[in-house]
Amino acid sequence: MKNIFCRGFMSFAFTIATTSFAQNKSLKIGDSLPESFWTTPLQVVNHPQKTIDLSEDKNKLILIDFWSTWCSACLMSLPKIEALQQKFGDKVKILPVSSQDKSAMDKFFTSSNGKKYKNMPSTYDDKKLHDLFPHAGVPFIIWIKDGKLFNSTDSGQLTEQTINEVLSGDKSSLQTIIQMDRARPLMLSEDYDRQRNVQLLNYSFFAKGQIPDIGAGGTYRKTTSGKIHGRQFTNLPLWDMYYAIGYELLRQQDKTSFTEKRMFIEVNQPEQLMPIEKADGSNDGTNLYNYEFIIPEQKSDSLYNYMLEDLNRYSGYTVTLEKRPVKCLVLRRKTTKDKLATKGGEKRSTFPRTPSILRNVPLKNMVNMLNGENPIKELFIDETAYTGNVDLEISGIKDIETLRKELQRYDLDLRPEERQVLMMIIKDQRN
Repeated sequence: MKNIFCRGFMSFAFTIATTSFAQNKSLKIGDSLPESFWTTPLQVVNHPQKTIDLSEDKNKLILIDFWSTWCSACLMSLPKIEALQQKFGDKVKILPVSSQDKSAMDKFFTSSNGKKYKNMPSTYDDKKLHDLFPHAGVPFIIWIKDGKLFNSTDSGQLTEQTINEVLSGDKSSLQTIIQMDRARPLMLSEDYDRQRNVQLLNYSFFAKGQIPDIGAGGTYRKTTSGKIHGRQFTNLPLWDMYYAIGYELLRQQDKTSFTEKRMFIEVNQPEQLMPIEKADGSNDGTNLYNYEFIIPEQKSDSLYNYMLEDLNRYSGYTVTLEKRPVKCLVLRRKTTKDKLATKGGEKRSTFPRTPSILRNVPLKNMVNMLNGENPIKELFIDETAYTGNVDLEISGIKDIETLRKELQRYDLDLRPEERQVLMMIIKDQRN
């Protein structure tokens, strides 16, 4: 996992008159750049020289574009950056800056996608500019005018209009991006750290809409003793949050794996539980949420029950765990003859790829993978009571009948039957 988040969604800016996470660490907007900024050699690819500096660019509008080759949002911005540089010529200096090494740069710029930008210079192995302008996510744009830090924004605000505004001295429509520190609770005042006699016992934050520059994902909150007593989710649809909670609750209560096959969606508009994709593959942020919840350490065993109760109050949905009759595919042994026992050796599990192989691993590995993403939508239930490791190989997961025939070689039978199964039920909240 990368330490810097890639912002793959279209961003919007806060209208807050403050400095960004980067400026809180070092320079403030309006500060002059240190002399070292102009004179430090920067290693570059796609340039006649091995190193460059910015000493001859002091009179230009300089745009530092922090990016990475693994960041999809960064790659989507490259055509725009190339077009803007051509449009403004010597008036503007747009410099892509990466902390990745030269081999990563060379690999990208010789790839089928990257070779389109083989004339675009970029730094590599950068540390100095990253130290001067610390940030939590990419792409991230630093604006420098008249030798001073002018602003810091996301890539969505880098347009012909905003560049013209800055160059002409007109009132700029740029809005400073607040890059939040994921290591701290969302929206918590920085003054909290100074209150040494205050202990945070409970914290709940729930917001609809995309928060820019914090990335999409989740993290755990742990006590000093290592107990998980909180979770944070950012820029995710409710479905993802419910899935994460269901995974933990089913593991605790039913001792079984949780997949989307164990979710019943009984709502009028199920599409609102998922993100809305635009034509270009980006997300408009409409169905994205941000949620953080912390409880006292002594209650940590009940964390996910409390989270579900909390979301049920405010999300507009009621989510419960209930036993329901479900049409399943039940796996049983046909005889007592053991055709599964492993011969030992290196452990291997390739389900549901083709061929699908188990070597020296439990049979439950196959059942768990069959309950993941594959063409068979029914829920698999293991009633073999087989506890040892197995060796098993089938051609692949195609359909029920083919799978059933191949499993019969191991004296296994697969039958459609109804079972009472603990399920996660999502319903519209009743007023």
